Amino acid sequence: MNSNKKQPLLGIALMLGAMTVIPMLDVLAKLLSADYPVLQIAWARFVFHTLWLLPLLFWKKMQWWRMPRRPGTQLIRSLMLTFATLFFFAAIQSNPIPNVLTMLFVSPLIVAVLAPFVLGERFDIAIAVGVLFGFAGIVVALQPDTEQFQPSLLLGLGAGVCYALYIISTRRLSLSAPPLLTLFYTALVGTVVLSPLVMFVWIVPSPTALLLMALMGLVAAIGHFLLIKAFEFATASELSPFNYFEIVGATILSYLFFDFLPNEQGLIGLTLVILSGLYVARRTMQINSSHQQEQEKTIEVP
Repeated sequence: MNSNKKQPLLGIALMLGAMTVIPMLDVLAKLLSADYPVLQIAWARFVFHTLWLLPLLFWKKMQWWRMPRRPGTQLIRSLMLTFATLFFFAAIQSNPIPNVLTMLFVSPLIVAVLAPFVLGERFDIAIAVGVLFGFAGIVVALQPDTEQFQPSLLLGLGAGVCYALYIISTRRLSLSAPPLLTLFYTALVGTVVLSPLVMFVWIVPSPTALLLMALMGLVAAIGHFLLIKAFEFATASELSPFNYFEIVGATILSYLFFDFLPNEQGLIGLTLVILSGLYVARRTMQINSSHQQEQEKTIEVP
C-alpha cells in the first residue's frame, strides 16, 4: 500500500460500507432458497458476480484472460470460497443468518491456529487462549444441550473452516496479482466448477428470481469491491476488528425480512466469539509489530 494514500478513517468507512452491503447478499440467498436449490443459488451468485466484474476489468484494461501467477494457489483459494459459499447458503436455508454468521466467525480463530504451521508465523500461548475462548463461544452459540440445537448449523462451521483456508491462501498469494483481478479469478472458478453440477438440480427461474439472482451478484461485486478499496487506505490490522460489523446488518435485516432476533444464549456465544476474535487480532498485530522492530534492529549498521 502506498503510504501517501494511507487514510485509515477512509479505509474503515469503506470496510463498514462493505459490511453493510454483504448481509444483503445473504438475505437474497435465503429468500431464493425457499424455491430453488442451494447449488443453483451459489452458481447464480458466482455467474452474475463474474458478469458484473467484466465491464470493470475492461474499463481498467486488465488482461483477465491470461493465466495468473501461482495458478495452483489461485485455484485453491477460489475453491475454498466456493465451498464456503455452498456451506453457508445451505446453513442459512434452515437457520437464521445471525446464527450461521456466528459459526462463520470461527474462521479468524482457525487462521490463528494454522498460521504457525502454514504461514510460518510465531506460535503464541496468549493467542491459543483467545482461540479456546472463541471455540467456547461457538459451543454456547450452538446450544447443543437444548431443543433449539440445529445440526444444520454445523454447515456454518464447515463454511468457517473453508473461509479460513481461503484467507490463508489469500495471504500466500500476497501481491501476485491485482486484488480486482484475483477477485475475478475467484468468481470465474466458482462459475466453472458449479456449472456442470447445476444442471442436475436446475429449476427454471422466474423473472423475479432471475432479477434477485442478478442483484445477488451485483451486491457481491459491490461488497467485495468496497473491501478491496478499504485495504488501499488502511492495513489489515486496522480493518480486521470491523469485520464483525457484519453481524449488525445481518441482525437488522433478519428482523426486517424474517422477524428473527437472537436469543440470550446465542448473544452470549456471539459476544464470546467476537471478543476472542478481536483479542486474537490485537495480539497478532502486537507480535507482528514486535517482529518487524527486531528485523529492523538486525539490519541496522553500527
